[in-house]
Amino acid sequence: GPCDLRQVLKSIPNQNHPDLLVGFESADDAGVLKLNNDLALVQTVDIITPIVDDPETFGKIAAANSISDIYAMGGTPKTALNICCFPINKIPEKVLEKILWGAYQVLQQSGCLVLGGHTIEDEEVKFGLSVSGFVHPDKILRNNTGKAGDILVLTKPLGTGIVSTAIKAGMASDQDALEIYQSMTTLNKTASEIISTVGADACTDVTGFGLIGHLVEMISNTELGVEIDAEKIPFFSSVFKHLENGMLPGGAGANQKYYCKYVDVSSSVDDLIISGIYDPQTSGGLLAAVPQKNIDELIKKFTEQDLFYSLIGKFNSNREKIKIS
Repeated sequence: GPCDLRQVLKSIPNQNHPDLLVGFESADDAGVLKLNNDLALVQTVDIITPIVDDPETFGKIAAANSISDIYAMGGTPKTALNICCFPINKIPEKVLEKILWGAYQVLQQSGCLVLGGHTIEDEEVKFGLSVSGFVHPDKILRNNTGKAGDILVLTKPLGTGIVSTAIKAGMASDQDALEIYQSMTTLNKTASEIISTVGADACTDVTGFGLIGHLVEMISNTELGVEIDAEKIPFFSSVFKHLENGMLPGGAGANQKYYCKYVDVSSSVDDLIISGIYDPQTSGGLLAAVPQKNIDELIKKFTEQDLFYSLIGKFNSNREKIKIS
């Protein structure tokens, strides 16, 4: 589960350096190094196994997923390196070409340049990117700097793990699949720009630890708690149907086991919603803590861009507790 890596990282000494603005101790989305007073370098890496059969779509999703951590820090992606594990003798090279072409298209949209990469022989296909970007040192969006009273904004529906599980089991319609593919290949670029412009206190993105896991990171070692309105949590349209058929990925159970101690759910909340909030996401949305006074402007800008968003809760000072009702 998510806890093991924490233990491993505890054995690595904290690096003290005057220009290191964000290291790995806060479990933030990317590392940040100050280059000068106006510029900092943001760096991240991510790699995933195929969640779709179509190699081009997989390349697009993997690229959007990798770049997302730069956007989650309020940064602009600049350069990327492809990282590819590939069974050279088992799968035609054409497949690798299609994966890289898919990734290239998404990188083009983000304005990020591919400088090269590395391929290694492996039993199983895995693909992702190491991405570097820029951010102004004073405009970094950290994950744990929210304030009580801030509104919790989520910019994509949840359920990619559940629907992917249903696709693999042959239980999902083409429409179900298309809905999550469109979301997973959508960059968090414009959402990040709006959140930065409008002014947020904190931001992260929702990936493998699910909504709750990433929310725990936002309130860990702070005085913050958060109250969530279960009705406002957005899910893809087919999620509950698939949950009723038992399509829950293993990662969701692991997340729930590890993070449930932070969560207090009122009895009126549907069990399907509870399963869904632990679902591991691939290329999920941004999760931002936005001051109440900035919310009207945020709504206006998201609406103008025809972008998805949902105001799912509010931060309070109920230390490290997540209340869902």
